[in-house]
Amino acid sequence: MAKAPLAGEVKTRLVPPLTPAEAAALNVCFLRDMAANVAEVTAAGRADGLVVYTPVGAEAAFDGVLPEGFKLLAQRGKSLGDRLCNATDDLLKDGYGSVCLINSDSPTLPSSVLDRAIESLAKDGDRVVLGAADDGGYYLIGLKQAHRNLFNRIAWSTADVLGHTIERATEIGLPVELLPRWYDVDDAETLNRLCEELFAPHRQDGAYPAHHTRNFVTLLIEKEGSQRIYPKLSQRMTT
Repeated sequence: MAKAPLAGEVKTRLVPPLTPAEAAALNVCFLRDMAANVAEVTAAGRADGLVVYTPVGAEAAFDGVLPEGFKLLAQRGKSLGDRLCNATDDLLKDGYGSVCLINSDSPTLPSSVLDRAIESLAKDGDRVVLGAADDGGYYLIGLKQAHRNLFNRIAWSTADVLGHTIERATEIGLPVELLPRWYDVDDAETLNRLCEELFAPHRQDGAYPAHHTRNFVTLLIEKEGSQRIYPKLSQRMTT
């Protein structure tokens, strides 16, 4: 699930510390890394990769960003819940047996999490697979049916999203499988967390290396120092 990487339209909560152009460029790196991660997981032929995008008419913004074979599907619906449910419904009607919808701002998400989601949905029986995000939402939702009730009465963009979704699943008797917690990069605090992960001597928890994102952040730091983008690095160097 992704917005077209247009300056002033994406990752606006990262402005500041980034400029609108930098935030859009970082978003391109997120898309490249997440798509590459998905492409590696799907290379065995167990799944296909595509981007469910918005807005319609911005398709050219994805040129040269996605791996060969990735398709584009337009989002439809007013609310986030509508767009998630409609995307699931569209893909299931296109012949897929299950669907995993993933956010576009967790570039270091471990590949093992994606493998586990695919394996869970391959099992017999209906279920919902949820990747719990540290902010109270979810970074992934996997389904075999477009259960519209899962997306109703959800306080979107709050810390209650995951809890409300689990409540809706309980109401309709849908088993829930939770994946390991991870995080979205949405603001200066989580950008610092990302930098901690990217520049740690050893990757933690099997994190995806996110080469595109790491290279871009490295260039920003080399250009003008780390204080604006990664202040914790400056603090370390002065202690």
